[in-house]
Amino acid sequence: MTPPTVAPWVRTRLRAAPSAACALALLVALTSCLAAVFPRAVQDYEDAGLRHAVSAAAPQRTVLDLTTAQPAIEQEADARDELMRTESMRAAYDNIVGSLHAPLAVDKTQSSYGLRTTVQLKAADTDTWLPRPDALAARFTLSAQTGLARHSSVAAGRMPRAGKVTWETTEVEGAVTAATAEALHIEPGSVIHVPALMKGNVSVRITGVLKVRDPEASYWAANPVLAAPSMRQTETIPPSHFWVGGLLLAPDAAPALLGTAGDPEQFWQLAPDLGALDARTMPALKSALAYTKDGPGLLAVRRATGGDTEVATGLDEFITGYQELRSRIGPVVSVAAYGTGTVACIVLLMAGGLAAERRRAEFTVLRSRGGSVRGLAGRLLAETAVVAVPAGAAGLALALVAVRHGRWQPAALAAAAVVLLTCLALPLRAVAAHRRVHVGGARDDLAHARPSRRRTVAELTVLALAVASIVALRRRGTSDGGDSLVALAPVLVGVVAAFVLVRVYPLPLRWLARPAGRLRGVVGYLSLARTGRATAGAGTAVLPLLALLTALTTAAFGGSVLAGIDHERDRAAVLATGADARVESASPLPSALAGQVRKMPGVRDVAPLTLRYDAEPKDGKRKVPLAVVDTASYARLAGRTDLGGFPAGALTTTTAKTGTAASPLPVLASPSMRDLFGTGPFSLWMDGEDIVLRVSEVRTTTPALSDDFLVVDRTALARRVGIGQKANEDIASRYLPNDLLVTGDHIDGPALRKAAGSKVSVRLRATERARYVDSPLQTGAARVYSAAVVIGAGYAALTLLLALARAAPERTALLARLRTMGLTRRQARRLLVLEALPQAALAAAGGALTGWAAIRLLSTGLDLTGLALATAGEQGPVAQLRTDALSLLLPALCVVLLATAVAAGQAWWAGRRGFVRELRAGESS
Repeated sequence: MTPPTVAPWVRTRLRAAPSAACALALLVALTSCLAAVFPRAVQDYEDAGLRHAVSAAAPQRTVLDLTTAQPAIEQEADARDELMRTESMRAAYDNIVGSLHAPLAVDKTQSSYGLRTTVQLKAADTDTWLPRPDALAARFTLSAQTGLARHSSVAAGRMPRAGKVTWETTEVEGAVTAATAEALHIEPGSVIHVPALMKGNVSVRITGVLKVRDPEASYWAANPVLAAPSMRQTETIPPSHFWVGGLLLAPDAAPALLGTAGDPEQFWQLAPDLGALDARTMPALKSALAYTKDGPGLLAVRRATGGDTEVATGLDEFITGYQELRSRIGPVVSVAAYGTGTVACIVLLMAGGLAAERRRAEFTVLRSRGGSVRGLAGRLLAETAVVAVPAGAAGLALALVAVRHGRWQPAALAAAAVVLLTCLALPLRAVAAHRRVHVGGARDDLAHARPSRRRTVAELTVLALAVASIVALRRRGTSDGGDSLVALAPVLVGVVAAFVLVRVYPLPLRWLARPAGRLRGVVGYLSLARTGRATAGAGTAVLPLLALLTALTTAAFGGSVLAGIDHERDRAAVLATGADARVESASPLPSALAGQVRKMPGVRDVAPLTLRYDAEPKDGKRKVPLAVVDTASYARLAGRTDLGGFPAGALTTTTAKTGTAASPLPVLASPSMRDLFGTGPFSLWMDGEDIVLRVSEVRTTTPALSDDFLVVDRTALARRVGIGQKANEDIASRYLPNDLLVTGDHIDGPALRKAAGSKVSVRLRATERARYVDSPLQTGAARVYSAAVVIGAGYAALTLLLALARAAPERTALLARLRTMGLTRRQARRLLVLEALPQAALAAAGGALTGWAAIRLLSTGLDLTGLALATAGEQGPVAQLRTDALSLLLPALCVVLLATAVAAGQAWWAGRRGFVRELRAGESS
């Protein structure tokens, strides 16, 4: 007898519900793609920030400079000469490179070694043809280093040659770069004499002028004076100026430098190969640097060089600065990542829970006919895996194509986690609901559901974690990089709020149902009764609220983060310029310039002022910065920019003879100046006058100056020093404005610069603001944060749609029955809208309130400085969260509008389709 053919479970289920399978596949593919993109996007902007920082760093900071002072001083003269030659230096170079630990690698094309002088050698008095500004002879640095022919080309003459050179050689060949030749009037055939070690001079005959191939390369930039001369000045008062240039010798001519008075040293200039580095290798690179700079590697270096070699580099400080900026940014981005990840997980769990609820009758029949829990779970796992695994693989492939930079392992793990959660959601929910065989289920709605003890314990555990995360964030912040618990603080606040709302949800329903029942219409009462009888199992009440509150909290928190970043950048830019634009000069500005600027399009006001740095207290220990202002315009400026606003009358005085002990001049002072001079009268010596002042107002900031400042009225001070009197006409120019602080909208920078002239500096607030976003690490993190908030909001909307779609068949059947009883289409729409509004309104209000509470609780512990200000240092301002009303209210309003629109659309569609199918007797709806 042939056994009956049994249709495979998986194939049957997929054929029975193809739309549900496709929807699940789309959800898994999208979620796995986003989960896989996140770690690659983070690594992409971190590595881009590192590359930007490396390219922007000066080679002096990144090059490893190994030097040996007084090399081989204990050796015989001949042996010492041999140690200075190229062969010996190359052997030491190879051994040094071999002693380095990965990932520290050397760019051999930009590295060099040789001998150079450490003392600038003054040209002999007989070299009168060299330029001598202020009658001071030019000075030179001599260097015999390898790679000269590779990094330069001959513009005139030829490359220098060494010949037979020893430490006693007094005449060698050399070369200069084109910039040095032009500035110092050097040409092939010129002879420059520098002091010898014992007596006499060493002559350097210039054989060629070289054209530098790449002045920005480490070969030249590590010691810029070799590529181009510079004008230096003495420390005397007034200072005197002199030229400093570089003379380039052949590598084998290094022994000749031992005979000069330049205190020569051996050097190995190692340019690190940073092109292949990424953010993950920074700790290992720092460890490798410490090994070579101060650890066992230094002993290996000294064995290779045969001397007391020192290793100097700023690369470790550069790495530390990058890591500090990264550690400031990372925890902020983690907040958005955890929030969005939580909402996405809730959506996946909700999809599994809703599927289990939709098939509750099917599972009940299977269990009543002998189906085991293990068999049911296995079949559901296989059914879900057939859809989820290919969809997750497709999402991972799309993520790898979309973001090509970064490791694939974290992306694969993230996508696998999404697939695993999806595969387990439906089986676990079904097992939890059907552990026992039962035919009819008891009433399970919000108004009568009672939380279990396990749920209470779980909620208390989450509450404890939320309190711990908030306390940890407020106490130590994110300055040390934070941890997962700290980053989860906003999410945990939203989760706790969701638990509270679910517990108190039935109470307002019961309170509202009683008065609604006494009304004449049935729509209000029926909508509240329907809302109260929503199924509490399957997570249809908890999960949507949990997702909505978490998403709203994350959105509000994220909007406040972005608002705080924008505010801090605006604030820092205003502090840097003092206004929307600043025109400044070391000398008095043209008298007509203020009027010209005031007439320009977009200019609202101009505040002229004079900055003085020569005012001295009686003790004469320091000079005090003083701003001499037109009080009316300056007070308007300070109030408009919110930089220490003050009433104009606080600095003005009508006393004819002010600035004396009887009538001190009122001044605006910084707290440091107030602490220095006190609140009583004090005197400053200016322009031959002893001027008495008194602090009338104290402000921490002012537009004219930063840190320490005094601000005084121009008219009152002019009366005191006697400007306009014939005897004091020579000091009148000292009180002419040398700064203009301009306020307005859309100020034309090029036009302002053209009006000011080439010798005047013009700074725009917009330009200063752009300086604070100079790193891809910041811009990339801000983009990822914004995208995470938007994606979280999208998933929250999806949870709302899933919750409403879950009850769609039941609502349609209800409308069909009520329509037969006389319910109009308008009442049907009102019924569905009022039924959907309580949960949406509760989630919107709770989300806005929770977001506000999270911001207030966590604002003191979250440092946004890394995201806001790329150039902020340890002592810079700390950017904190700022409550953004738009971020609080807009997402909440969108939730209410979406719920209303979906409910109204469902009522319209149900009325258009008709209710014949729902009214058929004996058919389930």
